[in-house]
Amino acid sequence: MASAYEVDTWLAMNQVTVEGDDLPRPVFEFAEASFPPYVTDMLLANFKKPTVIQSISWPIALSGRDMVSIAKTGSGKTLAFILPAIVHTAGQSPRGHQKSPSVLVLLPTRELAQQVDEVAKLYCKVMNLSVTCLFGGAPKSEQARDLERGVDVIIATPGRLMDFLEAGKTDLRRCTFLVLDEADRMLDMGFEPQIRKVVSQIRVLT
Repeated sequence: MASAYEVDTWLAMNQVTVEGDDLPRPVFEFAEASFPPYVTDMLLANFKKPTVIQSISWPIALSGRDMVSIAKTGSGKTLAFILPAIVHTAGQSPRGHQKSPSVLVLLPTRELAQQVDEVAKLYCKVMNLSVTCLFGGAPKSEQARDLERGVDVIIATPGRLMDFLEAGKTDLRRCTFLVLDEADRMLDMGFEPQIRKVVSQIRVLT
């Protein structure tokens, strides 16, 4: 593990600011991230080392802390949040016949939702977890079938998710990991009422 001096030097070199009390130190190698071995193997097969946002986000998210991250497109932010989310849901009690997910990722657009879904499916597959992507502009029937079978991870735009919640096709009683990707953009697009309704249904861990 890197020393406090090494971490401070690394943060300064990468022009990164981290705020918070008693935060876990960044990880500089995939093996330090406490992921299951097969996830680490997948990462090593495709990347040399974590990006800056991944190095900082993984240990914080895996510790169960709330966090806000600001990073540019192309920084590796999708893996920064989706891998802790998947590891989190894998550690929950078996879903059994319950249909509610334990992870919800909200995004502003169909295109972004589909991009994140592609990444999530790769890692959910190796961990035997189910994922579905809910967005407008597509028939509801196939998405509804996924929800009827039950899923571990939902990736969704706010409007389409609210449609299914209000229709009773799914619920968020088991959801304990929430990601708001591009939250500022969702607010700019007028999704605040839907986001507030969704957040009010999330299970709070104590």
